[in-house]
Amino acid sequence: MNYEVYMLVTGAFLAIFLGLVHSYLGERYILTRLFKRELPKLLGSDWFTKRVLRFAWHLTTVAWWGFAGILFILSSPGEHTQKQILMVIAAVFLVSGLFSASFTKGKHISWIFFWLISGLSFYVAQSS
Repeated sequence: MNYEVYMLVTGAFLAIFLGLVHSYLGERYILTRLFKRELPKLLGSDWFTKRVLRFAWHLTTVAWWGFAGILFILSSPGEHTQKQILMVIAAVFLVSGLFSASFTKGKHISWIFFWLISGLSFYVAQSS
């Protein structure tokens, strides 16, 4: 392997590590402290506000893990690289939609768009 492969694989592992640290430290030191304060009341209470902030925070981790997957795929590209990257994109947007739908009980409609992007990416991956 050449040094570029090691660099991409190292970048992938760093992105995974960064996501873990971001989610853990964010929950422990930022979100829990933020939620003790008075927040805007969206849809009648601060419940929705807290849920949106929490899912948006952790969505960053999901995105970084998707980038880690893409970096790993690009470390040794092959005949099916486009299909593999599209599958990573489909998975990231599927999980993003699950986060949005479950954290807000479907009230934050981003899940619709996340799942549309996931489905489109999956469809193109399967047809290529």
